[in-house]
Amino acid sequence: MRLSLLRQRLYDLGAKPCHADRLLRGWCQVRSYDIKGSPAATFFPQAMRKELPAIEAELEGLARLHGEYPATPSPALPRDAGEGVNDEVARLLVELNDGQMVESVLLPRGGLCISTQVGCAVGCVFCMSGRNGLLRQLSSAEIVAQVVLARRRRAVNKVVFMGMGEPAHNLDNVLEAIEVLGLQGNIPHKNLVFSTVGDLRVFERLPQETVKPALALSLHSTDDALRAKLLPQAPQIPVAELVERCETYARATGYPTQYQWTLIEGVNDSDAELTRLVELLSGKYAIMNFIPFNAVDGLSYRRPAAERLARMMGTLKQRGIVTQLRDSAGQDVEGACGQLRARHVDAKRKVKQMESSGTVLLQGE
Repeated sequence: MRLSLLRQRLYDLGAKPCHADRLLRGWCQVRSYDIKGSPAATFFPQAMRKELPAIEAELEGLARLHGEYPATPSPALPRDAGEGVNDEVARLLVELNDGQMVESVLLPRGGLCISTQVGCAVGCVFCMSGRNGLLRQLSSAEIVAQVVLARRRRAVNKVVFMGMGEPAHNLDNVLEAIEVLGLQGNIPHKNLVFSTVGDLRVFERLPQETVKPALALSLHSTDDALRAKLLPQAPQIPVAELVERCETYARATGYPTQYQWTLIEGVNDSDAELTRLVELLSGKYAIMNFIPFNAVDGLSYRRPAAERLARMMGTLKQRGIVTQLRDSAGQDVEGACGQLRARHVDAKRKVKQMESSGTVLLQGE
């Protein structure tokens, strides 16, 4: 379901923009409309009121929680003293209406990381999400439904589009979802973070939007050749050009660009990378987010030692570059982005193989 089509459906029922906005606001902010005795009984047009139960049922069916996996932050990573029990990190395996699975992550301080595609076409060598390529796009309503699902568990005041998928490859649906979350979802625009590997369409479209999100760039290396190996299907745009485009957008919006860097031992954690990073980001309106590699089945990559992480952090901070160390939120449950879904798909495949071969599964096996 696209939210623009839902709006048109409401308009066909006699609704005005204020009616559609109110419905979306109630859904995004997890407020139910019980027609009897509620303001909706007189506020909404009669034809819309009749259809409201069916519409709410459709919205409710967009996504459901298939499983929740709490994650213990790595002891090597600092914890904010203000983080409390409700700020614990947890990965959510979300089942869509057609049975496909995506992942969302509850983050500290009211954050939520959500997916924009089932699978991914970029094929980052350190990521599980794109192992089987792109399976399908998420509709704008399915994207927002992940936020609704999370808000039923805890408050959400920041949404980052960094889960499964490349948001730029589903641009219309993602921007539609961002607009609804920013206008009806009560999420500050600076707290909507659009992540990309560097698709030029992002730099063309985002400045034109009513709701302009903050920007995050998946960088991972300052070396163009190495970055092309790590992100084989990303646009082959020089790193320096990408950073300049990000800087232009950051200055125009007033939101610093967040640079994402998955740290892999012996691959992109060298002193040479550090030197180039200082040259690249000095004086820029930027935040560097280092994310230690999260073990993925079948890959020999490893996360750097804690001492190396501390040196890289310290070097950039000494040079005046805002730097943060981010946990990959799932190391202890083997839940790096895409792994929960992959394990679920693999389990289903094995069950089907057993059924087709006549193997009998005993309850509890």
